[in-house]
Amino acid sequence: MRHLLSLEGLALEDMDWILLQSRGFKHQRGNHPRPLQGQTWAMMFAKSSTRTRVSFEVGIHELGGRPLFLNAMDIQLGRGEPVKDTARVLGRMVHGAIIRTYAQRDVEEFARYAQIPTINALTDEEHPCQVLTDIFTFQEKRGSMQGRVVTFIGDGASNMANSWIFAAAKMGFELRIAAPRPFQPAPAVLQRAGGRVMVTENVAEAAAGSDLLYTDVWVSMGKEAEAAERLKILSGYQINASVLRLAKPDALVMHCLPAYRGKEIDEETFEAHATTIFDEAENRLHVQKAVLAWLVAK
Repeated sequence: MRHLLSLEGLALEDMDWILLQSRGFKHQRGNHPRPLQGQTWAMMFAKSSTRTRVSFEVGIHELGGRPLFLNAMDIQLGRGEPVKDTARVLGRMVHGAIIRTYAQRDVEEFARYAQIPTINALTDEEHPCQVLTDIFTFQEKRGSMQGRVVTFIGDGASNMANSWIFAAAKMGFELRIAAPRPFQPAPAVLQRAGGRVMVTENVAEAAAGSDLLYTDVWVSMGKEAEAAERLKILSGYQINASVLRLAKPDALVMHCLPAYRGKEIDEETFEAHATTIFDEAENRLHVQKAVLAWLVAK
């Protein structure tokens, strides 16, 4: 049985299959196979969402299935029922599950006990669907990522940075992470992943000659109590015109959204690259349809 719980555990050949199928789902929208016909997929969200929720609900529908949205506070999980008990119930009733929550171990435990295909739609440790989408978007616009340079600027100890670290090792591109020391990736993650990853406090050093500049919010969900301290420490880690000038002339700028202009990216740079950023947002739909199709493929 297949799951998408992390990019760390996803084989390169499966990543390539998903990325290839994403192109077909995008260009044949409304006229492609419906591999979820007659199925019901549970969507369990403990964290709020716009792009993830809409893209999965629409995607399941367009693949012939029925999405069943379950807010964590509306089911017994919100009253303390163990994950494994919820999993063993839903595993007997639905055909797959998409989970957006805090702890990575909860998604892994659900998959183990439910025995149905399970997708990590974001945890504090990884965001595999987003990085698959980012890679697909880059491939659309610039071709292969082999040998390219991706620079992540901001909170390098985040779920997004972790997923980029695992992707770099598998797909053969160089990843540079510019982050202040308290927000640099865990050494254990870097050691497990391998690959070419440079971690520095120097934004200019990381941005020089990059093919892609990437950032995310400085205050992720669940970190609101740390907001003032995070904003203070990360204030110099912004994508703006001066940073962009250091990258290659045709460098892409991406942001997984929502974006807070004036913090991780300035207004001018965001709007100059809005086409890419909103293509990236749209592509969540097509890539996640490919992920769903991969999970149920024979």
